[in-house]
Amino acid sequence: MTLQLAAEVDPTVATGRATQTITVLDLFAGAGGLTAGFHAASDRYRVTRAVELDTAAAATFAATFGEDLVYRGGIEDWLRDEDVPKVDVIVGGPPCQGFSMLGKRNSEDQRNFLWQEYAATILRAQPKYFVVENVAAFAKSQQFEDFTLATQSDGVLRDYAFEWSILNAADYGAFQARKRAILIGRHRDLPPVGMPEPTHVGRHRTVLEAFRGIPPEVAQTRLDDRSQEFFGVELPGAFRPFELHVGRDYTEISMRRFRAIPPGGNRFDLPDDLLAPCWRGHKSGSGDVMGRLHWNKPAVTIRTEFFKPEKGRYLHPTEHRAITHYEAAVLQGFPDTHRFVGSKTEIARQIGNAVPIPLGRVIADHLLKWL
Repeated sequence: MTLQLAAEVDPTVATGRATQTITVLDLFAGAGGLTAGFHAASDRYRVTRAVELDTAAAATFAATFGEDLVYRGGIEDWLRDEDVPKVDVIVGGPPCQGFSMLGKRNSEDQRNFLWQEYAATILRAQPKYFVVENVAAFAKSQQFEDFTLATQSDGVLRDYAFEWSILNAADYGAFQARKRAILIGRHRDLPPVGMPEPTHVGRHRTVLEAFRGIPPEVAQTRLDDRSQEFFGVELPGAFRPFELHVGRDYTEISMRRFRAIPPGGNRFDLPDDLLAPCWRGHKSGSGDVMGRLHWNKPAVTIRTEFFKPEKGRYLHPTEHRAITHYEAAVLQGFPDTHRFVGSKTEIARQIGNAVPIPLGRVIADHLLKWL
């Protein structure tokens, strides 16, 4: 099969040469982290359609990039309801909860099989390249093996091949250490592209750099009551990132614990009278629980419950509180132009599930050399 180009030619050029627009499909788009990364890399990238099941996340994408771009629903419904456009690049991260290292893993979780819909989209859109991102554990899953088999000579994706690696976002300029499995696929008519070269090994960006200019004091604990209709549903927002600099109402015991934890410390620094019952008998285990972020290091992986110090090293380096949604968004690399929609919990989930924007940008830059 000979690959057909899906790119368009932009007639408005400053250099006298036609500028090729690179068309993109964003699957499992979430809050638009990958799209933000691709936009940051080049204005040649143009997302033609984004697909997202979660209504609040789809609304965040719509508020930031345009509601006409978003199909709010499951990918299986989208494949049934719409014609898949021909594009140059497909990006996306199928849900990973069934084989994530966090919580109870379930290899039969139906979300683990959404890679099949991703593959079906590749067959219809006939991209030149595709990018899949997921948790590092994905590389050891049955789903990864199935995806690999699909690209063999007798597989449904026989016209495609892919390369993969585990990349640490901190090595590519992100403010956090976040390891992700990255697959870069290509049509077999095209040469292998490899992985982007790390840009920040030995000089990781730090929490201090990320938080520079952010007021350490937090006065509010709630978002304001504005709302807007998206997809026929009234939702809170849209909020600019700095408007998410809100905290929580902590109990007195929580505040006493925070005050007792020194810079760089964690739950092991707490005196016995401040230990939770479940901690008293566990003197080993993760040192990140109830831990403070380090000023001079990247943050730990920003997950969906970063606002709960008992879930990891999410205490501010010096303030007696967890990091705010704004600080988490900055650690993920979201620009000031992003707009978030939903409740505090929904926005936290969007931030924690996103691909760090610097990592997405480096991948987009890397593909641009070949596109």
